[in-house]
Amino acid sequence: MLYYLFAYLEKLDFPGAGVFEYISFRSAMAVITSLIISLLFGKKIINILRKKQIGEPVRNLGLKGQIQKKGTPTMGGLIILASIIIPVLLFGNLRNTYIILILITTIWLGLVGFMDDYIKVYRKNKKGLRGKFKISGQIILGLIVGLTLHFSDDIVVREKVLNEKGLPIVKIMEGDNGARPTNAYVTRDVKSTKVNIPFFKNNEFDYAMLIGFLGEKAKEWAWIVETIMIILIVIAVSNGANLTDGLDGLASGTSAIIGLTLGILAYVSGNMIIADYLNIMYIPHSGELVIYMSAFIGALIGFMWYNSFPAQVFMGDTGSLSIGGIIAVYAILIRKELLIPILCGVFFVESLSVLIQVSYFKYTKKKYGQGKRILLMAPLHHHYQKLNYPEPKIVIRFWIISILLAVITIVTLKIR
Repeated sequence: MLYYLFAYLEKLDFPGAGVFEYISFRSAMAVITSLIISLLFGKKIINILRKKQIGEPVRNLGLKGQIQKKGTPTMGGLIILASIIIPVLLFGNLRNTYIILILITTIWLGLVGFMDDYIKVYRKNKKGLRGKFKISGQIILGLIVGLTLHFSDDIVVREKVLNEKGLPIVKIMEGDNGARPTNAYVTRDVKSTKVNIPFFKNNEFDYAMLIGFLGEKAKEWAWIVETIMIILIVIAVSNGANLTDGLDGLASGTSAIIGLTLGILAYVSGNMIIADYLNIMYIPHSGELVIYMSAFIGALIGFMWYNSFPAQVFMGDTGSLSIGGIIAVYAILIRKELLIPILCGVFFVESLSVLIQVSYFKYTKKKYGQGKRILLMAPLHHHYQKLNYPEPKIVIRFWIISILLAVITIVTLKIR
């Protein structure tokens, strides 16, 4: 909203109004605003949740310090969502298709998570929203994103035009005011099903390769494969974040680190010069996503003020499901979704630990008549709790691992 106000003021030659054209300035304002909202209004929201007795139901699993958490306000994800949405509405370009998609993601999965928390708290149903309804919500979101990527004319990538030998075509640009001529690549904006991934030619992978057996029609139908992949990624990351949200500050801190990395990747993908230097796809207009991610990071840091050990509030599924979905869709929009297994390694391992634990238990029960477990408890962070590791130590070590994975993810941009 302020973006359009200052765009109008700039037309009137209002002093300083042009600063809103800079993504760096609006990103800084977004992170500051989200921090202020989460810090100042977070306490008020927590008090409201406490008065309405919206507390976290706790099952006694024999974990140290678990019973003390009983009654801690949940649905704290409302703090995160408000701290993201308000700054983006103020400083973002709301006509930008990327911003529209990521806002839809935030609101949609926020509603799904809210319904889950509502059923748990008000209807006293510990299972919450049925799994099939959660998955349906994630599938619908994946379809919206996938279809928009394919049919929207605003979502393109800029490619270098190649000659018959497969080399980029170069044209000579005349210099201004007697300056020396410079060389520039000939480019074009195209619809694409390519994504960035290391170890492949030109750091790119085309979903059409998965249906190469269709021959010339592979590129025509590749968008369907891409949409299926998008749905699977949204489901996996959203639920991965949900499983990780088991210790004070674990999901919020890990997600902030992931968010910072994605923000850097969005900035370089939306900057033609840096994208060319790193040999990654230049995605026109995607730089606007940096403003969103700045608000996302600020919201999570502000939330950690109250969510750090011992937590005064839990984000609940209102927060965790939406955070995971945001990370997934954001990575998809900047064509970096295949880096998620590395970047979101903590989410991946937490999910894998549950899958292995359940599968092994069912297998041994069927074979031996009694189920056996590989871990003391799943997800993985509970295994370390059972080993009597202090909760803050587990959280900080998972943060350190997330930082390491974030650095590896960025380094892969230069791996050929």
